[in-house]
Amino acid sequence: MSYSHVDPITTEVLRHALQGIAEEMGVTLIRTAYSTNIKERRDCSCALFSSQGELVALAEHIPIHLGSMLGLMEKICEKFPLASLTPGDVIITNDPFQGGGSHLPDVTLVQPVFASHQLVGFVANIAHWADIGGAFPGGGTAGAATEIYQEGFRIPPLFLYRQGKFQKEIAEAILTNLRHRREREGDLRAQLASLQRGAKRLEELVLSYGWETINQNLQALFNYSEIWLRQQILAIPPGEYKYHDYLDDDGCSPKPLKIQVKIRVEHAPQPSLFFDFTGTACQAEGGVNMVKVALEASVFYTIKALLAADIPMNAGFQRPLRILAPPGTLVNAQEPAAVGGRTDTCQRVVDVLLGAFSEALPEKVIAASNGATTALIFGGTQKLSGQEFVYIEALGGGLGARSQRDGLDGVQVHITNTSNLPVESLETEYPLRVLRYGLVKNSGGAGKYRGGLGIAKEIMVLTPVLFSAHADRHRFRPWGLKGGLPGQPGQFLVQSAQKKRKKIPSKINGLLLQPGEILIARTAGGGGYGSPLERPPEKVLQDLRAGKISASQARQLYGVEIKGQKVNYTATRRLRSLRKKVGQEKC
Repeated sequence: MSYSHVDPITTEVLRHALQGIAEEMGVTLIRTAYSTNIKERRDCSCALFSSQGELVALAEHIPIHLGSMLGLMEKICEKFPLASLTPGDVIITNDPFQGGGSHLPDVTLVQPVFASHQLVGFVANIAHWADIGGAFPGGGTAGAATEIYQEGFRIPPLFLYRQGKFQKEIAEAILTNLRHRREREGDLRAQLASLQRGAKRLEELVLSYGWETINQNLQALFNYSEIWLRQQILAIPPGEYKYHDYLDDDGCSPKPLKIQVKIRVEHAPQPSLFFDFTGTACQAEGGVNMVKVALEASVFYTIKALLAADIPMNAGFQRPLRILAPPGTLVNAQEPAAVGGRTDTCQRVVDVLLGAFSEALPEKVIAASNGATTALIFGGTQKLSGQEFVYIEALGGGLGARSQRDGLDGVQVHITNTSNLPVESLETEYPLRVLRYGLVKNSGGAGKYRGGLGIAKEIMVLTPVLFSAHADRHRFRPWGLKGGLPGQPGQFLVQSAQKKRKKIPSKINGLLLQPGEILIARTAGGGGYGSPLERPPEKVLQDLRAGKISASQARQLYGVEIKGQKVNYTATRRLRSLRKKVGQEKC
C-alpha cells in the first residue's frame, strides 16, 4: 500500500489514539508522583516515538521538554543499536551534554516497546526532580553556578532496567547522591508507572491495527504535518528578518548578554525557514546557557504558536525548519557550561524570534512578555531547618499585548507551562507562609492594548532556609509594539524582621534566610501594543477600578483624568486627537 492510498480517516483516528496515549501517560505520572513539583505543578512531559526515534506525539505539558527528548532519542540510537534493545529495557539519563534533559533536574526515562517480538516504538517521559544533588538543595535549578559539575549529579544514558531486570547498583548510585531520597524514589516509581501505561496502550494499538498499517499511517502523518507547515510559511513574505534583545546578566557578571537572530523565509525551491543565531554572545560563566536541543525546542514552540496551532507536532513538523547556532555561544553552549537557569534564555529566544517576525506578521505577533521563568527555590536540611525539603516554583508574569486584545495578567508564558502551586499545599508541606499573592499594579506596558500584569508573591520563612533563584527582565523591560510602552521590570527583595528591605540579584545561589524574613518576588509585566493615547477611556476607567493601574498612570500615560464617575481628557490626549483630526482633513 503506497502512502497516497492511506485512508485519511484511519490516519486521523490513529493520530488521536497516539496523542491520547501520551496524555494518559502524563495523567498517570502526575497522579502517582510524590513531589509537589510534579503532582501539583505538573513539571513533566510525556511523548511517543517511532521505532526509528522519530517524534510521533507529545502531550501538552512543557514546551521546553520537546527538544530534550528529541536529543535523547538521537543519542540512544547512536549509543544503543536498535537491534540490541529488548523487551523490559528502560534507559535513564539527565545529562544535557549527552542527550539528556536541558538541565540536570530533568530526569528522562525511555522504554522501547515491542509487539510480537518486533520493536514498534518508544515511550518516554521527563520529570523535573526537586533535587539532583549539588552544593545545596535545589541547586540544579538555580542560575548562579559556573559549571555543570556544581549543579548536581550527572547521569549519562544508562540501563535502569535490562531485559526486565532492575539494575539496583545503578539506581543506588543515583539515589545516594540526592537529597530527600524517599521523594526522589516516589517520583521515579511514578515515571516507571507512566512508561508501563504507555507501553501497554501502544502494544494494544499495534495488535488492534497491525504494525504495517500503523507504520504507513505514521509516515503519512509526518508528511501531512510537513506539507501543512510549508503551506503556512507561504503566508510570510519571503526575505530576511532580524532582531536582537538582551539578558540582564549571567549571575556572575553584570554584563548584559546579547541574543540575535536572522530569519530567512524561503518560498523556493520549497517553503522553509532558516534561523541563524550568529552574533549571539559567547557562552556565559553563569548558569543561563542553553544546549542546542533547548534552542530547537524554543524555535519549534514559537513556530507552532505563531503559524501552526492546529498542525500535529511530530517529526514532519520539524522538516521545514533549519537552525544555525555557532558552538560555544549562549544558545549552543559546550561542556562543561552551567545550564541550570537556561529557561530565562529560552524565553528571551522566543521574544527575539517574535521581534523578528513582527515586521512580517504584525497582526499575529504579540509584544514582549514577562520573558523569564522566575524560578524560586527554597531548600532546607536536617541540620539547618530541622527537616529536609526542596520547594520549587516558577512564577508567571504579564503576557504581551496583541493587535486586538490586552495581554493576560499573571500567566505562564511561552516555553514554561507549569501550574500554580496552591498556597494550602505550600504551607502544609514546607516551613513557609505566604503573606501576599497577587498582581503588580501599573506593571503592564501602556498601550491601545495594555500588557498583562506581573505577579507579586511574598513568602515568610519560619525556619532557617537557603534561597536560590534564577530570573530575568529585572533590567531590560519587555518591549512594546506599534507605539506600545514596555512593561515594568521584575525584582527580588528581602525584608528583614525589622521591616528593612534589601534588593537582591535575579540569579542567586544559597542565600541564607532567617525565621521572620520575607522574600518578595515581583515579575515583569508584558509590553503594550499601540499608542496609549488610543486606548478607549472606558477601558482606562475599568483598569483603574480593578486596581490594575493608578490614577497617575491613567493621567500621565493614557491622557485620561478621572474624577468620580467623570472622564476628562488631559491636554496631551486632546492635542493628540487634534493632530489626528487635522491629518485626516489634509488627506
